[in-house]
Amino acid sequence: MSASTSNRTPGDRRVIQIGPFHPLLEEPVGFELTVEGEKVVHVDACMEYIHKGIERLAQERTYDMVPILLEKICGICSVTHSVCFCNAAEDLLQVEIPPRASYIRTIIGELERLHSHLLWVGLAGHFIGYNTVFMWAWKYREPVCDVFEMLTGHRQNSSLPIVGGVRRDIPESYFPEARRAMDRLDEQVEMLTAAVLDDPVLAARLKGIGVLTPQEVVDWGVVGPTARASGVDTDVRRDEPYAAYEELDWKVITTENGDVFDKAVVRLLEIRESISIIRQCLEKIPGGELNLGQQHIPRGEGIGRYEAPRGEDIHYLRSNGTNMPERLKVRAPSFTNVASFEVSCIGESIADVTITLAACDPCYSCTERTAVVRGVDGRPTHTFQDLVRLSQDKTRALAREMGREPGLNLL
Repeated sequence: MSASTSNRTPGDRRVIQIGPFHPLLEEPVGFELTVEGEKVVHVDACMEYIHKGIERLAQERTYDMVPILLEKICGICSVTHSVCFCNAAEDLLQVEIPPRASYIRTIIGELERLHSHLLWVGLAGHFIGYNTVFMWAWKYREPVCDVFEMLTGHRQNSSLPIVGGVRRDIPESYFPEARRAMDRLDEQVEMLTAAVLDDPVLAARLKGIGVLTPQEVVDWGVVGPTARASGVDTDVRRDEPYAAYEELDWKVITTENGDVFDKAVVRLLEIRESISIIRQCLEKIPGGELNLGQQHIPRGEGIGRYEAPRGEDIHYLRSNGTNMPERLKVRAPSFTNVASFEVSCIGESIADVTITLAACDPCYSCTERTAVVRGVDGRPTHTFQDLVRLSQDKTRALAREMGREPGLNLL
């Protein structure tokens, strides 16, 4: 169901359902908007449509394999989750990675931030019918992905971070082309930023829409550009430095209005900062070792924090002394940012809700959760095998409805 209206609710209200499948949503998620006329008075989000079981799968992977698995959490933030896990393991070990590895992690992290922000700016333009911005932003994003592929071998998943450093080196022979790409992108983004900031139509459409006050940011635990657009000066790269950020010259971008327009401004200006960070890394990267070698992870706990393109990512790791994690817990930035819709969308018109929902750049794949239902005796009502069987039964039932049997023996 893309969007539908229910019968009237008490107080002459209606409920409009958006999702779980909708042209605006690249991933399944459900929103129920309670409206009075065109005015939104309540928002309820349901994010339980995705569960890949990655936290559980991590318990069956060695520490060398887990970062590669975690790159599959999100199609954009692959470096985010792999490095954040490594930060957690290195926190448990209480070790510092080699300087060259720190710079390599910084380079690939900022390349990821570049392509993520450009992707968002383009989609934001598309959502409001401004497809010129969409085409410009995505055109400028392509060379960023090309540089990422040139340096790592892949446009999206680098498979570089490992506990204690990085898996392989970035050849310095590639650096001149990376510098040229950053120079071109700097000029292009300067033009794009000026076009967005000076456009009276965009200002009229986005200013004053989806406002989050600084206090609401704190109350709802909002992070990243969504928080910084409301004047909340927070950034893990500065507040709890990792990789090479402490050795580089850069600044945290904040604005004051907290509306959709300012969220776009923050991301556009952060693109310029990321270009500067990458340039500095390419110039200052030291030689030396790439990793600390094979590390035995003892019993203990570790916390990893990372400033993802969408905000603070957190990984909790518990080790039992074997070569596989006993427990891994991922709290991605979208999990807290999405909750703020309950205040940012209230009082807005239905037409403004979609761009307000998109303004925090939500990743619903990052917010996967599952729940354990327990009976009065405290025991789970379903085992893992029960859940597998229910899933298989549903797959067979759907196949029969379509007039065919499943092609695989799911048992």
